[in-house]
Amino acid sequence: MKQENGSLLDKTKLLLVEGCRLPVKKNNTDEYIEGEIVAKRLNQNGEAEYYIHYIDYNKRLDEWVSFSQLDPNKIKLPQSNKNRPISPTALLNKVNRKRKHEDTNGFLNSSESESESTTAAVTNTTTNSNSINNTTSNNNNNNHTPVIIPSTGSLNQNTYDGLTRIKNIQMIEVGRARMTPWYFSPYPQQLCQLPIIYICEFCLKYLKSIKCLERHKSKCKLYHPPGNEVYRKNNISVFEIDGRKNKTYAQNLCLLAKLFLDHKTLYYDTDPFLFYVMTEYDDNGLHMVGYFSKEKESSEDYNVACILTLPSHQKKGYGRLLIEFSYLLSRVEGKLGSPEKPLSDLGLLSYRSYWSNAVLEVLISYVENTNESPPNLTILELCDRLCMKKDDVISTLQHLNLIHYYKGQYILCLNEQLIEQHRKSMSRRSVRIDPKCLQWIPKDWSKRGKW
Repeated sequence: MKQENGSLLDKTKLLLVEGCRLPVKKNNTDEYIEGEIVAKRLNQNGEAEYYIHYIDYNKRLDEWVSFSQLDPNKIKLPQSNKNRPISPTALLNKVNRKRKHEDTNGFLNSSESESESTTAAVTNTTTNSNSINNTTSNNNNNNHTPVIIPSTGSLNQNTYDGLTRIKNIQMIEVGRARMTPWYFSPYPQQLCQLPIIYICEFCLKYLKSIKCLERHKSKCKLYHPPGNEVYRKNNISVFEIDGRKNKTYAQNLCLLAKLFLDHKTLYYDTDPFLFYVMTEYDDNGLHMVGYFSKEKESSEDYNVACILTLPSHQKKGYGRLLIEFSYLLSRVEGKLGSPEKPLSDLGLLSYRSYWSNAVLEVLISYVENTNESPPNLTILELCDRLCMKKDDVISTLQHLNLIHYYKGQYILCLNEQLIEQHRKSMSRRSVRIDPKCLQWIPKDWSKRGKW
C-alpha cells in the first residue's frame, strides 16, 4: 500500500511542470490562492520546491514553496501552444549546455580575497524589460539546485525574459535597514548566492560581507550623494546627479532600484539621464530615502522616468515630496510634465493621490479667491496652474467624479464632502516642498553635443 502511495505521489510530482496552475498555500498564512508554477528546484534535502506566481497578484509576492503547500487535486495543466514562451527551467538547461565550455572571465574569482565588487550592470529607467545581465549562477556550496544565467553580454528579451521572473537576491542591507527585494536585479552572480548583500548607503557600492563593508567605510569619503545639492530645507535635501559625470554611482543606484521596480530596462548607458536623490540629514550624514530620474532630453516632456522610495522609508510622505519636486522642476522649466508610462501599481496610487490633492487645492483656492458666479476655469488653465499634462488632469477629474455634462457642455462640480476630505488630507501633511529653497537653473541639453 505504501509503495502504491509513493508511486502515485511521484506521478503527481511529474505532472507539476512550468505553466501548471493550482491552489497554493501562501507562506505564513492558511489561505489558498491560485498560482502558476514558474520554476522548480531541489533543496538541500533533495526535496522539490516550486517558484509560484500568484494569479492576479503583483510579482513581488512570488515565492518558493514546498510540495506540501500545493493542492494537486485541482491542477490545471498548461495548454499546448507552439507560441508559448519557453519555461525558465528548460531555458536554463539550454543555456548551460550551450555555455558549458565557454570562458567565464565575467564571473567573480572565488579565489580572490574579500575584495569589494564592482558594478556589473545598470538599470536604464525608461521602458519594459529588454535586456538582462549578470544574475545567479552555479555554486557547489549552495543549498539549492542553482539557477544559471550568462554573466556577460546583453540578453534578448524574447529568449531570456522568463529568467527575470525569479527573484535572485534574498536580502540587502543599506545603512541601518535590511530590506527584502521584490524583483530580479542583475547583481554579480556570486553575490546572489549570499544571504545578505551589504550596500554602502552613501556611494551605493555593493559588497559581499560585513568586513568588506567596514573596510570600505574606512576608505569612503562620501557622506552624501555626489553631485550638486539643489534643494535644502530643514533636514531634507535633494541632490542632482549627472548620469555621465557620476556613472558608477548612477549604475549602482539603478541596480538598487531594480530590486523594487519591475517595469524597467537594463542598459549600461546612464549618460542621457539626470538623477534627483532625496536625503534625510542626521549627525552621521545625509541618507538616501528615495530618488527619481528624468531624461535630459525628452521628446514627450516627461518629468520622471523612474521614481522610487526605499521600502524602509515608505509611508512617511517622501514619495509625495518627490512627485511634488518633479513638478516644481517642470514649473521652473516652463513645461507641462508627466511621468513615463506604465506606472507600477504603487506608483499609480502615489500619483493619483498627488494629482487629486493638487487639483482640489487649485479648485478650492480658485473658488475662495474669486467672485465669479459660477467660477469660470478651463481644463487648459488647470494644466497651466498645475504644470500637468491635459490627459493627467482629465483622468484625475474623472477619478474624483468632478466633471459632468450639463446643458450641452462639460462643467466641474465640487461638493462639501470632497472639500472636507481634502482639508483633512492636507492637515496630515507636515512637510511640503518650498519653491523658495530651490537653487536650480534648467539647462538646454539640446545645445550640448554629448550632454
